[in-house]
Amino acid sequence: MGDILGIGTTHYPPGLVPDEYKPWPLARMLHTDPRIPAHLRDPANWPEPMRAEWGNDEGIAAFKAHRERVFSAFRTLRDEIAAFRPDFILMWGDDQYENFQDDVIPPFCVLAYDTLTFQPFKRLGNRPNIWGEPGDKAFTWAGQPLAGRYLTSRLLEAGIDMSYSYRPLHGDGVAHAFANTLLYLDLDRQGFPYPVLPVTVNCYGRDVVRYRGGGTQHSEEADPPAPSPRRCFELGRATARILRESSWRAVLMASSSWSHAFLTEKNHFLYPDLEADRVLLEHLRAGDYETWRDLPLERLEASGQHEVLNWVCLAGAASELGHKMELVDWAETWLFNAPKCQAIFR
Repeated sequence: MGDILGIGTTHYPPGLVPDEYKPWPLARMLHTDPRIPAHLRDPANWPEPMRAEWGNDEGIAAFKAHRERVFSAFRTLRDEIAAFRPDFILMWGDDQYENFQDDVIPPFCVLAYDTLTFQPFKRLGNRPNIWGEPGDKAFTWAGQPLAGRYLTSRLLEAGIDMSYSYRPLHGDGVAHAFANTLLYLDLDRQGFPYPVLPVTVNCYGRDVVRYRGGGTQHSEEADPPAPSPRRCFELGRATARILRESSWRAVLMASSSWSHAFLTEKNHFLYPDLEADRVLLEHLRAGDYETWRDLPLERLEASGQHEVLNWVCLAGAASELGHKMELVDWAETWLFNAPKCQAIFR
């Protein structure tokens, strides 16, 4: 029988860039995004907690403290993984028009690559990274194609129509949800030797092609929806069941922040839906996984919680295994796009 550890974390793109560059989306959107009403471009009209984070330095000091909390939790998760000594890490993450574009958008896909090779800093444009590493630096991680083929075969036999890939389709084929998470799990550049099996989730659904992974709309017509929370939950349950019956020690990891400000129309794309996030958090801490299974997709979309679908897969796995959540940290924010939840399930 295999042994399984569950991990929930974030891939937090602004964390890659030094504080003084104000890398969070709002700093850019205030000047360029026509969706933000004119009166809300003035911080004096923001909610009080948001103004407090903005402070007298446009958020730089608050961002530094926020990043330190997130990174401290990453170090805790890294230590837990090292103590568990997994054979590999299966990671659920979203592909935002990175490997999958107009030619194919699978609801889910097992990336059974021999190796993951990626250049994450090219996505930063002219901005430096926090490690001071070259902008064209390439990282290579071992994949787990054997486990990928095994898992895909068993999922298909179980009635889950899983797609799979042996090599990248566009770019380096490793979406930032996976690349950033691996960078943060090796924050101190000591090495992180565990093979990785990425499984993509089409979290962005109706917006994945028409927004092309960014904040600019390229088409008026919506794309087909993301897979339902119920289907994500079923995938997580089946994955846990299959790997528990194998001989592998595996980490099942979901990587994403929760509600995203730039996806939350009812908040004028300024701040996340923290109230909705807190409700989800309480259900998860109570082990009420069925509520997560039964979430309406439309409710997640209205709250900017598109990427929570990665965590719904993890909730399904925890439900199957009887694992309970241990919260490492819940880092709320009004200003920095999305709250970050980091947790262990065992």
